[in-house]
Amino acid sequence: MQVNSMNHIETGSFPAPSGALAFPDAFHLVSWNVNRGQHLDEAIEFLAGARADVILLQETDLNAQRTNCRNIALEVAKALRMNYVFGCEFEELGQGCCRASAYHGQATLSRLPLSNSRLLRFRAQSDFWYPRWFIPKWRPFQRRLGGRMALVCQIGVAERRLVLYNVHLESRGNDTLRYRQFSELCNDIHQFPSDIPVILAGDFNFDLRKEPAVAVLRDLQFDNPFGGAGSQAPPVNSRLKPSSAIDWILTRGPLISSASKLHDSIRASDHWPLSISLRWSQIRTSATE
Repeated sequence: MQVNSMNHIETGSFPAPSGALAFPDAFHLVSWNVNRGQHLDEAIEFLAGARADVILLQETDLNAQRTNCRNIALEVAKALRMNYVFGCEFEELGQGCCRASAYHGQATLSRLPLSNSRLLRFRAQSDFWYPRWFIPKWRPFQRRLGGRMALVCQIGVAERRLVLYNVHLESRGNDTLRYRQFSELCNDIHQFPSDIPVILAGDFNFDLRKEPAVAVLRDLQFDNPFGGAGSQAPPVNSRLKPSSAIDWILTRGPLISSASKLHDSIRASDHWPLSISLRWSQIRTSATE
């Protein structure tokens, strides 16, 4: 991949040949922070078994030494025979391979074509990762260029349209910064009418069951299948933060969710995958633009 700017988006298509495209009445979605893809074979094994129609991955590497200079998004898409979009979050200054730069970001995969892809890079950012003259650009220091963002994509087939926000908010700093990024995200979502389904998923790095996030999501009419009474709240990390719920899948619009699941037996990352089944309600969605 030749990255010309931090707003560069890579795309690829590997589905098996098929007949006319149709958005199924029900589909399965997985969201997962794969910890850069450091255990890629195990991650692909889980994703293949999950048989998801849509996959949102956070922390996918491209040409980084720590993941053997592999293109994680492309390899997952090839293995699962899916379309994919990769967006750059950071250039990893101490990780380049073969005199080429290394990158790190989000990848969205789908069995149906993805369109209208763009990066929503937040104005509010931590300066923790920035290179400084007194910090060596060595791998342990993780010096980076770029910033946290959401990868926005759409799937549109016939009269069905779905908007996907693949999210990674800042892990450094405090919840005030994360809430500012979250507010930018929510402001962007206002452009879509309520009859267009939106999925907002990824690594938020804070608990969306707490205020003021709860009020914002209520105003935007988002459902939180993992955050309701009796649900299995998704802890981020089985080793470091067993009580922190920071990975989420949220839905809005004419979608009905079921079978939300936290896959806490999967050890291919320091985060656990989340999956959910979705089906279209009887509300007619807007035609694809």
